[in-house]
Amino acid sequence: MKQSTSFLTTPMAILLGSMVISVAVLMNGGIIKIGKPTIAPQAAQPVQASAQPQPQAPAVTLDTIKDLFSNNKNLILGDKNAKNLLVEVADPSCPFCHIAAGLNPALNKQSGPRFTLVADGGTYVAPVPEMKKLVDAGRAALVYIYTPGHGNGEMGTKAMYCSNEKGKFWPVHDKLMTSEGYDLLNNTVKNDKSKSQELANFLSEVFNAADMKACLDSGKYDAKLPEDTQTAQKLGVNGTPGFFINTTNFAGAYSWKDMESAVK
Repeated sequence: MKQSTSFLTTPMAILLGSMVISVAVLMNGGIIKIGKPTIAPQAAQPVQASAQPQPQAPAVTLDTIKDLFSNNKNLILGDKNAKNLLVEVADPSCPFCHIAAGLNPALNKQSGPRFTLVADGGTYVAPVPEMKKLVDAGRAALVYIYTPGHGNGEMGTKAMYCSNEKGKFWPVHDKLMTSEGYDLLNNTVKNDKSKSQELANFLSEVFNAADMKACLDSGKYDAKLPEDTQTAQKLGVNGTPGFFINTTNFAGAYSWKDMESAVK
C-alpha cells in the first residue's frame, strides 16, 4: 500500500511543480531565469537639457542683473542704461550654443525639426542674432558670460574677450559660431594654449592674427573664465546656453519666437 501511495504522489508532485514553474514563467514575461536574480536595466530617460528647453520662473532679481552691467570686468555690449538687459551664458564649443547663434545651419538641421532655421524651411528663429539687433538699435545691452557647457570653449572665449578690446566681439563671435569654428574648437584647439596660432590664423579674416596671438599668449583672461563660471552658477545657470531677458530666464536654445515677449 505504501508503494502504491508513493507511486501516485510522484506524478502529483510533478504536476504541482509544473504549475509553479508555469506561474513563475508568466510572472517573468515568459522567460525562465536560472541562478541569481538579475535586475533589468531601466529604459533610457529622455534628456532634458538644451534640446528640450523648459520655461523657468525668474531666479534672480533685477538688481542682480544690473550688477552684472556695473562690473567693468564683464564682457558688456551696448548701452548699460538701455531699457532691456540681456544675458547670454554660453560656451563657443557647445552645439546648442551654435544652434542658438544660427550660423551653423547644418548643425541646426541635424538636431531635428525643432531647431531647423526658417531660412531652411523650419520654424526656428535663432535668438542670438535677434538679441544683437536689439543691442545695435540701442534698445538693449548684453553681457556675455562663459561657462563650460561642452568643454572645449576656453580658447574661443578668450579670443572673444581679446576681440572685445578693439570693438570686434561680434565678427570674432560669428566666425567661431560657424561649422568651421565648431570643428576647430572641438577637434583641433581643444583648450590647448599651444594652438593659439591656429586659432589666430582662423580668425585672421576678422581680426589681426598677430594681435590675437599676442593676447591669447599673454594669459590675461585665464583667471576671468573661472570667475565667469562662478557668476553663471550664482545665476542658477548650470548648462549652456542660458539666457536672461531682464529677469526672465530661458534655460536652453529657445526660439526667439518664445522669448521676444519678455522684451520691453
